[in-house]
Amino acid sequence: MFTFLFIWIVCCLIYSGFLWLRCYTEIKGNNYAIRIEYGDILKKKKCRRVINFDECFTTEVGGNVGDISPTSICGQYLTQNPNIDMQKLIRDSNLVPLQRKSKYNQLTCYQPGSIVPCGDDLLMAFAPLDENGRGGFHSRKEYLECLSKLWEEIDKYFEPRDVCIPLLGAGRTHFESSSGASYSSQELLDIIINSYKLSSCKIKSPYKLRIVVKKNVGISLDKISN
Repeated sequence: MFTFLFIWIVCCLIYSGFLWLRCYTEIKGNNYAIRIEYGDILKKKKCRRVINFDECFTTEVGGNVGDISPTSICGQYLTQNPNIDMQKLIRDSNLVPLQRKSKYNQLTCYQPGSIVPCGDDLLMAFAPLDENGRGGFHSRKEYLECLSKLWEEIDKYFEPRDVCIPLLGAGRTHFESSSGASYSSQELLDIIINSYKLSSCKIKSPYKLRIVVKKNVGISLDKISN
């Protein structure tokens, strides 16, 4: 009896250790492969990285209203790449602005999900801005439309390598809903995965979509279903 109990405890400890040390999980279908992995997207190599900006491709990093937060992925990216000429990149990619202006200072803005290539990186217009310069989505549908556009853009700029994206919306992005509640990181991850599964635009095998998340944002790899 005691031997069985000892073996059971050891097995539980080994399995718990495996779950703690595991740094990624993969989901595979007939025409897609998704890897969800812990890490820092800015340290990923040998892939195309999607870096999300706001809808206006703001490049000013700071603490003022409308600035990019220096601790965000976009803010860190701009700090590491201070010589980016965003307007030139936009012109070179022939990206057409939306007919409407941003609610924030009537700035030129672009369709959420649109991409501007920058070397190996794919800079993306993401959350629309409100009057106070705060990025967010008014509905789940609006967020899904952004993701759908992103998959189309990744397909457009596909190269034979993996594509890494962050957990889009998990930072300072605001989500409005009738209940007043936002989405948890795990819920956002589920939305991204399901959106990609349903999209007709997928990364061609043997390459995959990699969703890079920080280990402290409340994501459990065990709660991801195939």
